[in-house]
Amino acid sequence: MKSGQQHGGVDSTTTTLVLSSLSATVAETITFPIDLIKTRLQLHRESLSSSCHTSTFRIGLNVIREQGPLGLYKGLSPAIIRHLFYTPIRIVGYEHLRSVVSPDNGSLSMIGKAFVGGISGSLAQVVASPADVVKVRMQADDRMVREGLQPRYSGSLDALRKIVQAEGLKGLWKGVFPNIQSTIRNMGELAFYDHAKQIVIKSRIAEDNVYAHTLASIMSGLAATSLSCPADVVKTRMMNQVHKKEGQVLYRSSYDCLVKTVKFEGIRALWKGFFPTWARLGPWQFVFWVSYEKLRKLAGLSSF
Repeated sequence: MKSGQQHGGVDSTTTTLVLSSLSATVAETITFPIDLIKTRLQLHRESLSSSCHTSTFRIGLNVIREQGPLGLYKGLSPAIIRHLFYTPIRIVGYEHLRSVVSPDNGSLSMIGKAFVGGISGSLAQVVASPADVVKVRMQADDRMVREGLQPRYSGSLDALRKIVQAEGLKGLWKGVFPNIQSTIRNMGELAFYDHAKQIVIKSRIAEDNVYAHTLASIMSGLAATSLSCPADVVKTRMMNQVHKKEGQVLYRSSYDCLVKTVKFEGIRALWKGFFPTWARLGPWQFVFWVSYEKLRKLAGLSSF
């Protein structure tokens, strides 16, 4: 079904931007603690030969013990700001590109949907990268606190200001290449959700309702996590790397980060944080898609 058929193009696009932003804000707020734990887990033992191990539960418990329950929401504001740009761009971009490639969505193949999802996701990642950098830096600040040092930033605006001062505007796009690579996740999230929902409905497993949306979101979450986790690990480590003189940085490039991560920690390290990533993507996908589809219906728009 072609989206936005009940509205004019501009009105439909504006409504989609607003609804996707609202749904993303709700989903991000609910699942943010899992994202924070995932980031800490990905940064743990960063290219070191230490035998110290940790776990998802232990990291979450340490955060609550040291900072209280609100510590699980450190960096929430830049995360929400990021999604105010990232999610609307990728959703609107996907819908528009999908309609251009195939006016009849039912005739678009899985490969075609993945291609459309990758393009829209890449554009959204570039625009939202500065907020992503700030979010990762703030989430990683707790390590300095545990070492008895002062955190680098007092808040989102302070982080933004200091990054620009120390690293220039290009510092806000540090890690943008692996970030774009992680748009493979969009190929899983958007394409798999879109395709899985069609299969569920056509197979009469469920109608176009919350049950179909739930099944489709589970499938898309698993696909997105499996495909994107390696690039996400590299992106997180590159974004957390503070600017220093040449030769003093831990990673010279995304490729160097990839090589060192595998060399010191093994190839399994590229899927470090897989469970919390999937545990977050599943609920995030569910909350986002169910709320987004419901809001579209209330606004008079057709199903995604």
